[in-house]
Amino acid sequence: MELNNTSALVTGGASGLGEATVRALAERGARVVVVDLNAERGHAVAESVHGVFASCDVTDTDQVIAAINAATALAPLWSVVNCAGIAWAQRTVGKDGEYTSAHDLDVYRKIIEVNLIGTFNVCRLGATAMSHNAPDDDGCRGAIVNTASVAARDGQIGQVAYSSSKGGIVGLTLPLARDLSAVGVRANCILPGLLDTPIYGLAPESEDFKARLAAGVLFPKRLGRPSEFASLALELLTNSYMNAECVRLDAGVRLPPK
Repeated sequence: MELNNTSALVTGGASGLGEATVRALAERGARVVVVDLNAERGHAVAESVHGVFASCDVTDTDQVIAAINAATALAPLWSVVNCAGIAWAQRTVGKDGEYTSAHDLDVYRKIIEVNLIGTFNVCRLGATAMSHNAPDDDGCRGAIVNTASVAARDGQIGQVAYSSSKGGIVGLTLPLARDLSAVGVRANCILPGLLDTPIYGLAPESEDFKARLAAGVLFPKRLGRPSEFASLALELLTNSYMNAECVRLDAGVRLPPK
C-alpha cells in the first residue's frame, strides 16, 4: 500500500509511540494529523512534520469526525494508527477486605472507554472515510493499526482494567478485519512489550527503574525504542498481505505476575 500523497491519522500522536509513528509516516510522504489532548506538544509535533494537530478525545464521535475531516482535507485518508491509551494499577480486592476498597468500578469503566471503546470509535469512523477511496490494484482502500499490549496476554497483578482493555483490542482484530474486508480496509494490531516511552517518567531515578525492567527482557536486554514500534506499524500498513494479525513486539519478554 502506497503512503506517498495520502493522509494518515495517529491518535496519541503527541508523544511516545504515537509521535514516532507520526514521524515515520511523514518520512514516507504521508500528510499526518496528530490526534491528542496535549495541545502544546501536539502542535509542536505536527508543525515539525508539516502536518496538522487535532485536539480530540477518542471517545467523542464529533471530535473524531473533525479529526478525520482534517485528514481528508489534506489528502485521501489511507492510514489510521491508534496509540492513544491510559493505564491504571489497582488490585481487585483491597487489603482491608472492605467493599469500599475493592477495585474502583468507575476507573475500570474509564480505562475500557478510552482504550477499547475509543479505539473502536476511531476504527469505525476512519474506515467509513476510507471506504470512499478509489481502490488500489489489490482492491485496498486503507489500513488500520491498533495498539494493544503484552499485558493482554501476560497481565500482571493490578492490571485487571488495563489488561481487559488491551485484551479487548486483541479480540477486536479478527472480526474487525473480517467486517472491513467488504470495503477493502485491512486491520492489524501490535502488542508492545517494555518500550521506552514517557510513561516511565523522565526523572533520573526512572533510569534505574527502566534498567530493572530491561533485566527481564530475553534479548536484546534493553527496552524497546519507539522507532521500532513505528517501523512495525509502517510494515503493517504498507504490506498489503498483512491482515487480521496481532503481532508481539517485545524481544521475547513474558511478564511475571508482578
